[in-house]
Amino acid sequence: MNNSFKILWNRAFLIVGPSWSLLVWMIWSSGQLETFANKLTFLAMVIPGFLLVYASGFFIEQWHEKKQRARG
Repeated sequence: MNNSFKILWNRAFLIVGPSWSLLVWMIWSSGQLETFANKLTFLAMVIPGFLLVYASGFFIEQWHEKKQRARG
């Protein structure tokens, strides 16, 4: 691995982010979210979900580094 995990993770999200946005837009504009409550629930799940997945990569990196230090 030539780059740090953070650089690779951020590059991956630069690719995944627009795809995720496209999927969200497709669902939003499909007409399936009929009421304001449906739209609010959808956004309340999608936005924190995206941020949670992004943040989990850094948690995994820290866990892996801690595990590598313990091995010696």
